[in-house]
Amino acid sequence: MICGRKARRAAEQPRSPPDGSGGSRRPGRALKKMGLTEDEDIQRMLRGSLLWKIKSRGGPRERLFRLQEDGATVCSEGGFRHPGSRQSFSVMHIEAVREGHQSEGLRKHGAAFPARRCFTLVFKGKHKNLDLAARGEEDARHWVQGLTKLMGRLQAMSQPEKLDHWIHGVLQRADRNKDNKMSFREVKSMLRMINIDMDDGYAYKLFKECDRSGNERLEGRELEEFCRRLLRRPELEELFGRYSGEDHVLSAEELRDFLRDQGEDASLRQARAVIRTYELNEKARQQDLMMLDGFMMYLLSAAGDILNQEHTKVHQDMSQPLCHYFISSSHNTYLTRNQIGGTSSTEAYVRALMAGCRCVELDCWEGSDGEPIVYHGHTLTSKILFRDVIESIRDYAFKQSPYPVILSLENHCGLEQQTTMARHMKAILGDMLLTQPLDGQDPHNLPSPEQLKGKVLVKGKKLPEPWHEPQGVTSLLDHEEEEEEEEEEEEEEEKLQERSSRPSLQSLQEIKPLQAKDASQVAPELSAVVVYCQAVPFPGLAHALRHPRPCEMSSFSERKARKLIKEAGPALVRYNARQLSRVYPLGLKMNSSNYNPQEMWNAGCQLVALNFQTPGYEMDLNAGRFLGNGRCGYVLKPPCLRSPPGEGPRRLALHVRVITAQQLPKLNREKGSSIVDPFVRVEIHGVPADCSKQQTHHKLNNGFNPRWEETLSFQLRVPELALVRFVVEDYDSTSCNDFVGQFTLPLASMREGYRHIHLLSKDGASLSPATLFVHVRCKSL
Repeated sequence: MICGRKARRAAEQPRSPPDGSGGSRRPGRALKKMGLTEDEDIQRMLRGSLLWKIKSRGGPRERLFRLQEDGATVCSEGGFRHPGSRQSFSVMHIEAVREGHQSEGLRKHGAAFPARRCFTLVFKGKHKNLDLAARGEEDARHWVQGLTKLMGRLQAMSQPEKLDHWIHGVLQRADRNKDNKMSFREVKSMLRMINIDMDDGYAYKLFKECDRSGNERLEGRELEEFCRRLLRRPELEELFGRYSGEDHVLSAEELRDFLRDQGEDASLRQARAVIRTYELNEKARQQDLMMLDGFMMYLLSAAGDILNQEHTKVHQDMSQPLCHYFISSSHNTYLTRNQIGGTSSTEAYVRALMAGCRCVELDCWEGSDGEPIVYHGHTLTSKILFRDVIESIRDYAFKQSPYPVILSLENHCGLEQQTTMARHMKAILGDMLLTQPLDGQDPHNLPSPEQLKGKVLVKGKKLPEPWHEPQGVTSLLDHEEEEEEEEEEEEEEEKLQERSSRPSLQSLQEIKPLQAKDASQVAPELSAVVVYCQAVPFPGLAHALRHPRPCEMSSFSERKARKLIKEAGPALVRYNARQLSRVYPLGLKMNSSNYNPQEMWNAGCQLVALNFQTPGYEMDLNAGRFLGNGRCGYVLKPPCLRSPPGEGPRRLALHVRVITAQQLPKLNREKGSSIVDPFVRVEIHGVPADCSKQQTHHKLNNGFNPRWEETLSFQLRVPELALVRFVVEDYDSTSCNDFVGQFTLPLASMREGYRHIHLLSKDGASLSPATLFVHVRCKSL
């Protein structure tokens, strides 16, 4: 996350000397733990470098960037000649470092800087890229290599190491005079930083117990002891004692009992393997014994995660027809913000594809210079070249997943620029582009994701074959399916605009995008690249079920889809078992808000398109749905949706005991005394009869280690379709509760027993080291 923080007055800030390097900086304890204190790249980053920040507005600005002693934070401030506010970002929030002109920003605005001096930081979540240019190639290389090393080290850390790293980062911030000693006043400041409102008497008692020297300062081992006591997990100690007995040591047999109760492989062999992997004490390890620290290491590792680790890899059958899968799909993929005045960007395609999206949308319009453009017509959104979008898709389509990508074309171009579109796709995508049916493929069935690995499919209009009219003037009488269904929406939109006095909406009426007169016609060259996703107007369920055509697909607005579900839900499920369908948000939604995708998945709709640029519970559900199966963007539908009506699913009772939370983020960093009052809500999203939510009571002034010990129970009729969403909020008696963090996963991917849940922010980025600790039990009814 990039977060700006107002600094002290400019004169008080350490300034870079004119040569561009900062003064010497002593590596912190965190860098020692990572084994990077002597690393040349890290040393250069600690000293600091003047880097140009490349922006679309205002031109490049030179700022001093410097790695902090915690090894995880980079601060920047105005350069030697241009002092300004101080900003910082966490290395943990960087998703990738790209060298050269490998971002839209640098390609457009960084031409003045040689590619070897440029690099881009891509952040997790919805935060913008940071495009940078160094004064020299050597400086750029140091930063690229150094950041890559730090990202690797931080990612490889175990949860206890992350906690240790985090607490020492807090200690460094709280040590105001930088003397590596902590007064009680500084300790109190630190406690507020980590979201805990500890009684002064208790805090001072703990302080004095650790102050062995008696000089009212904690340093060295005293400080480590204080942190160790602070990070104690009484609930884990109690759990360990329950299985280990009075000697406080787990034998392999006792650990086997614990694993059995967890629902894990409960053999002695597996218990010994766990001890060998997680026990820290060598003597205990040799005797097949596990101490408390090793037990905690195990529960805080991936083995103790609520997500079934087998599901982090592709584990489902990928050889079934495409229509048997839910497919991660994006609407208005080109937008970075809303659909009225937002920015169109090729980076939005990169983010969607890297998030596992397998169906992206391209709204194609006539470009003034013969080059088709992509943007949201009739609006103030910016425009990007169709060619640039296809190049980005080529570069990123299969980095996250090997399974096919579908390009959903909404075409407003004339015949000439349609031909240009086809030419660009063939030239840029090459063999990736599917232009012919697969050899030997049964025409009555769609091919599978496995058969289409590494292929790009085009969804668009298909001309009847053979062509009965001369090439270049062939017309298709049917209007585009989405335009047909949006007629009733446009009527409502006009009424809304008439009622509205907002200038931004009034000005939309005057915008006339360049749409060719022959846009309703289809160029043979573009038709030729449409194979398995032939867009047709919906013929009605009765006709479609009598005459199934697997290679044809229709699109529905969310309203039309709801109407079909309400009036003929079982028939729609049967339709979706044979053919693909796509659902998209209402055009009325000016702020690009989303709809609940669960009701569409319940009906078997495969391509449930959402605005990926808009965070919210809808995108949480989408991320949760595609979390399993290796995040590959394809999830096999349950049997009841693949071959309806099928057997009735097994009914389940789900019991979730919410035990504790750890290191919840501080919501108001500017207000030191602000501490969260957290509560946990567990939501079930599935068929209507299963949808439910329950919550714990809130805990006053403790975001550090609140403890609830409350059990929430649910009954599920169709567990195969259920998603479970864990939400933490800050209770407020006078206004809306504030969101703290969440995690969503399919019930089918959730493990029973004592589990940790790693919380995510509103835009899907990690909130590490924030976790929930719960106990899960499922019982068949």
